[in-house]
Amino acid sequence: MSGQQRSNISPGAKVSIVLKQDQRSGKLTEGIVKDILTKSPNHPHGIKVRLEDGQVGRVKEIHS
Repeated sequence: MSGQQRSNISPGAKVSIVLKQDQRSGKLTEGIVKDILTKSPNHPHGIKVRLEDGQVGRVKEIHS
């Protein structure tokens, strides 16, 4: 599922995000969503979230 729609993401969801420092390489980091930081209903580069371990990045994949 795409991480561009805010409605697809909820706290507790397992996601893959790209961290700011990994945007060039595209390296993904997996984690559980703690907070959704993007207020708009969608974003072309992915919804920005904070994971439970404190890392912040944009959602690229949502795992079911």
